[in-house]
Amino acid sequence: MRTRTRAVIKKMKIRQLALCMAAPLMLVACGGGGGGGGASSTTPNFNVEPLGTQSLSVPEVNDIVARAVQASISRGVQSTIAVTDRVGNVLAVYQMNNAAANSTITSGLAGANGNGLDGATVPSTLAAIAKAITGAYLSSTGNAFSTRTASQIVQEFFQPGERGQASGPLYGVQFSQLPCSDLNVWLSQNASIGPKRSPLGLSADPGGFPIYQEGRVIGGIGIISSTDAGSNGIYGLDRDILTNETDLDEEIAFAALSDTFRAPEQIRANRITANGQTFQFSNTTPAVAGVAPLAGNGNFVLVSGYNAAAAPVAGTSYGASQSGYVATTNPAFNGLNTFTLITNPADNTSVRFPPTAGANLTQAEVQNILAEGMKTANRARAQIRIPLGAAAQVTVSVVDLDGDVLGLIRSSDAPIFGTDVSVQKARSALSFSSAEALTDFNAIDAGAHSAFANAMDTFFAQSPNVLNGTAAFSARAIGNVHRPYFPDGEEGRPEGPLSSPLSSWSPFNVGFQLNIVANKVLGTLGSPVRTVVGGDPFAPDASQTCVDNANIAPARQNRFANGMQIFPGGFPIYKGNTLVGAVGVSGDGVDQDDMVGYLGVINGAAAAGSAMRPFPSSLFTANELSNSGEFLKYVQCPQTPFNDSSEQNVCPTP
Repeated sequence: MRTRTRAVIKKMKIRQLALCMAAPLMLVACGGGGGGGGASSTTPNFNVEPLGTQSLSVPEVNDIVARAVQASISRGVQSTIAVTDRVGNVLAVYQMNNAAANSTITSGLAGANGNGLDGATVPSTLAAIAKAITGAYLSSTGNAFSTRTASQIVQEFFQPGERGQASGPLYGVQFSQLPCSDLNVWLSQNASIGPKRSPLGLSADPGGFPIYQEGRVIGGIGIISSTDAGSNGIYGLDRDILTNETDLDEEIAFAALSDTFRAPEQIRANRITANGQTFQFSNTTPAVAGVAPLAGNGNFVLVSGYNAAAAPVAGTSYGASQSGYVATTNPAFNGLNTFTLITNPADNTSVRFPPTAGANLTQAEVQNILAEGMKTANRARAQIRIPLGAAAQVTVSVVDLDGDVLGLIRSSDAPIFGTDVSVQKARSALSFSSAEALTDFNAIDAGAHSAFANAMDTFFAQSPNVLNGTAAFSARAIGNVHRPYFPDGEEGRPEGPLSSPLSSWSPFNVGFQLNIVANKVLGTLGSPVRTVVGGDPFAPDASQTCVDNANIAPARQNRFANGMQIFPGGFPIYKGNTLVGAVGVSGDGVDQDDMVGYLGVINGAAAAGSAMRPFPSSLFTANELSNSGEFLKYVQCPQTPFNDSSEQNVCPTP
């Protein structure tokens, strides 16, 4: 029998490391730690370069699936099994005989059931794909995160179940990589180029792991198990870190990976800390399963929009042109160890987002923001990466006033999830800071979300009309007002104006961030194709992006084309008091994200001889807005952040 029901949510424990204390909400790599054992077959080389020829072959995909089948049989359950490569290509989906066709999304919170995505029924194939993509997207050569790790960083308390704490440092990241995103690639656009979309965004349901080979991420595995075809699988999360329940999905996924494919032990999440507490990688360390015959136990299946045939395929090597991620050839980024996205696997010069002029930003200004951001990242001490002292690895993006991406650049080993998230952060900071914010928010879904926008004015009664362009909002500030408690984590206080009420709140029903995209997420779950503009497969029709934008002025429809994001790392860009664009950063710690974006604009302006800066000359910035004397936070940079100096207080106050 399965060890969980819809009401019994999977749990984990956490261990304290007194010698690895870090500032609140900073993610810090730390050697040592407990939990999540199971050694890799080789001693990790902490100098592994992110590039290599490693990728999953068809026989290797078959081997992983066959071991997952045997692990399921030995536990008396039927499973849906998904395997992806690092950039999200679905290499195989296999359903055992009598595996549940559908899964129920549930937080286990009774008041949330039926709200947002909580209580929704989705195909188990899509749930398994989301888990596999999450394991691949959150990991790198310096950190191995699982869906269990993700569960810790997206809930109302960090750690989950420890009441009265601030929310998870990546609260809201579960609603990235969305199936409606204009940045993520659909199968029909290109057979191998990533980053591919995820059916349900990032998953916080244990049972998803990264797949490694020789220290490099080459993919992910996701499992949804059930006792029979008549009962739904469960797509949930772990609500309590204080116990150590066994999770069948997690056991099966872990057992499916031989030592060759398991993450190196020294970089697993349980070796990385946040606020002095270790993450967990897995609650279980089963032996590698044997190989079951695939014929007779189930079938490989076609999942519309995610794989092209009901048969396994080989994965791509990250950094090869087929993956869509290649080393930058632009001389402006020489020596910065940067990667870019391309549109044509036969042409490495087909850069998808080269530095480009917009209506209010020159090509030189965009290029200098990206270059200076990467220079800052290369000096910065990484926060979710081993070994200690490694440079931060991030994605930096710049958007124009209309939300179009003017440039995107990334570190060679930045986690894949940050590609989409960096653009979400930039567009969110832009949208909330614009003079059209209230108008546009009220236009989404024909005004269905007006209550959230109007609640902002009520909440900041001493500074009314905060959504008319008179106040600058960073992604951190937007997050401040999107938590289920304001101030963050202080029980007994009201929810932020953008949050769902606590009575119906859950990680699957967070409020404004989800509500504006929920219809499109559910509507594009299994969509096999998307309409493109002018024959360009990377230019989706505006009606197929992540919000119902029919009532938004055409020039601004891209502002929410891949959803929004509500954790730090995004800033509006001003010239004087004129909003001209925005910058977003994601990858290696929330305070590092803030610093790279903030200093990227300031130093980029100096390099370009520009008047740009990440805050206005004399308008409000969000740190001047308060409710009952509690002020928002605009920017927070790490203490002593650089490897090459002892400099502190590096971010000037707006």
